[in-house]
This record gives sequence, C-alpha cells and structure tokens, in this order.
Amino acid sequence: MEKIGIDLNIIPAYIINFLILFFVLKHLLFGRIKEVMNQRREKIVSDIEDANKDKLQSQKLVEESRLGLKQAKDQGKDVVKTYKTKAEALYDEIVGDAKKEATTVLDRAKIEIEREKHKAEDEIKSQSINLAIIIASKALEDSIDEETHKKLIDDFIAKVGN
Repeated sequence: MEKIGIDLNIIPAYIINFLILFFVLKHLLFGRIKEVMNQRREKIVSDIEDANKDKLQSQKLVEESRLGLKQAKDQGKDVVKTYKTKAEALYDEIVGDAKKEATTVLDRAKIEIEREKHKAEDEIKSQSINLAIIIASKALEDSIDEETHKKLIDDFIAKVGN
C-alpha cells in the first residue's frame, strides 16, 4: 500500500499549475464574469432608480388625485350652495307672489262685498220707500199729488239715510 502523504517535489508543480489555471481563467473567464456581474449590478441599480422614479411618480399622481378630489368636492359644495340659494330665492318669490295674489283676491272680495252691500242697501231703501208710500197712502186714504209724493220720499230717504 502506498502511503498517504505530501510529496514536496510535486508542490511547486501544483503551485505552477494553479497559477497557470488562475491566469487562464482570469483572462478568459473572470473578465466575462466580472462584466456580467457589473452588468447585473448596473441593471439592479437602474431597476432601483426606476422603482424610485415610479414611486415618486405614483406619489405625485396620488397627490394630484387627492387635490383633484378636493377641488371636485369644493366645486360640488359650491354648486349645492348655489342651487340652494337659487331654490330659496325661488321659494321666496313664489311665496311673495302667492301673498300678493291672496291680497289681490282679498281686495277684490272686499270690493265685491262692499258693492253687494250698497246694492242691498239701495234695494232695502227702495222697498222701504215703497212700503212707506203704501202705508202712508192707506193712512191718508186720499190721493197725494206728485209734488207731495216726491217730498215724502225725500224726507223718508233723509231719515233712513241717517
């Protein structure tokens, strides 16, 4: 059996082989690996920068949306306030017109009542005069001339009018 051990004569060959392999790999492989690593690092940095830009842009859009929503709410409140004011003005106008119309109708009714009252008074006076003439004629039992008749009517009207 062979001994397991380290042969000192072969160590320099191992070192030389290792150095040759190292330089060959360095020129052929490490440059490409380093280049791939640098490209990957640059891509990661670029992706992080893009993500930060997207985040800032998203935050800006959110803020703009909030501002737009606030403006829309304010405009909505203004529109509601404007229409409420218009509705109140229209209500006041309608109520005012209704009051004017009611006053006009009431005034017309008062005038009509007054006219009917005068008409009824005139009718009562006329009937009273006729009745007085009939009563006076029966009381006197003789005919009254036209002038006396007129004088009696005027006297009666004067008394009834007061």
